[in-house]
Amino acid sequence: MPELQAKPLESVGNRPERFARTRALTEELVAPLSEADATLQSMEDASPAKWHLAHVTWFWETFLLRDHLRGYTLHNEDWPFVFNSYYEAEGERIARFSRGMLSRPTVSDILAWRAAVDEAIQPLLEREELAGLVELGLAHEQQHQELLLTDIKHALFQNPLGPAMWDGTPESAFSSEQDWHAHPGGVARIGHQERGFAFDNEGPAHRVLLEPFALSSRLVTNAEWAEFIADGGYEEARHWLSDGWSWVQQNRIAAPAYWEEGRHFTHQGWQERDPHAPVTHISYYEADAFATWAGRRLPTELEWEAIARGQEGEAPAHDPSGGNQLDGAAPPLPCGSRGLFGDCWQFTRSAYLPYPRFEPAAGAVGEYNGKFMSGQFVLKGASCSTARGHSRPSYRNFFYPHQRWQFTGLRLAKDL
Repeated sequence: MPELQAKPLESVGNRPERFARTRALTEELVAPLSEADATLQSMEDASPAKWHLAHVTWFWETFLLRDHLRGYTLHNEDWPFVFNSYYEAEGERIARFSRGMLSRPTVSDILAWRAAVDEAIQPLLEREELAGLVELGLAHEQQHQELLLTDIKHALFQNPLGPAMWDGTPESAFSSEQDWHAHPGGVARIGHQERGFAFDNEGPAHRVLLEPFALSSRLVTNAEWAEFIADGGYEEARHWLSDGWSWVQQNRIAAPAYWEEGRHFTHQGWQERDPHAPVTHISYYEADAFATWAGRRLPTELEWEAIARGQEGEAPAHDPSGGNQLDGAAPPLPCGSRGLFGDCWQFTRSAYLPYPRFEPAAGAVGEYNGKFMSGQFVLKGASCSTARGHSRPSYRNFFYPHQRWQFTGLRLAKDL
């Protein structure tokens, strides 16, 4: 499997080097797939691997080359119609559920397009007035690297033969006792505050009032979820939100996605399920029901971020410059474990809504986040399929409450 544990993009090398590294990783991820594999679309929420390979290239060609390189002509004038995702300002496009019908262009055609775009874009990568747009393009491609992995997993899962994308057996998870990281409450500063790139939905930074709470030191495990199932967790309406209970009954949900009799489906095919590993591929409805069953609750995104500040990558556990910045407080401040990042995205009970004073960017790129602020929930952290360095304490992932094909899990919280 290609190495996702790269150093954070914002701290290593110059933009041309980071651009090359990011683009190369996308192609490494597609390398094990056949042409047929890369064309599969298993549901409307997912896209073919080939489409991801092309869409990120459309992004670079459209917003950098077309708009900022004088004299540039599109590689193929018909391709924006099939590789635009949801940008209304960029005109009409094929329906999302039709992406799997794109037998042409071939993977080879798309790789040739990528190479042409990569060569043409070089003069733009070090233009300082385009730095923000380049950083957005890098982060966008990293997002699609993760989507590529989760989408192809769902597609291969449909095959009764259980094909593996990579050989090997996943490493055993480390088992740890549950502990709680207490937070005294108070006024906390939330949102992106550090130097470096952030998406528009991570700001503006603002103050919030937190009541005393505690966040679990670890994620809920497969073994704990098995107890939930054995105790009738999917059979008793009292644990569930009304919409969640309807979803369970209508879809006959009885376990996380990819589970089957002591094993689960992975990128390495069917594997024995590790009881110590974090449970994943659960919906918001399931996460909330488990928390209710366990006598706890999900954290808010504000609580999660207040605990997480300073915990990305190799940052010191108590870093006053990146701490949770309680007004008038002095370090050391409450902090979480390194497991906050990198295993699975963690549901919060916070609706995905704009922060105070939020304004989307002008133009088509302003459609990136703001227009989706309705009916979804915020997830924090990062997953095993997230490029390292992509996430940070202020990062706001978001999905609809029924969706679970991503690497989604939960970390419990409680009031103090």
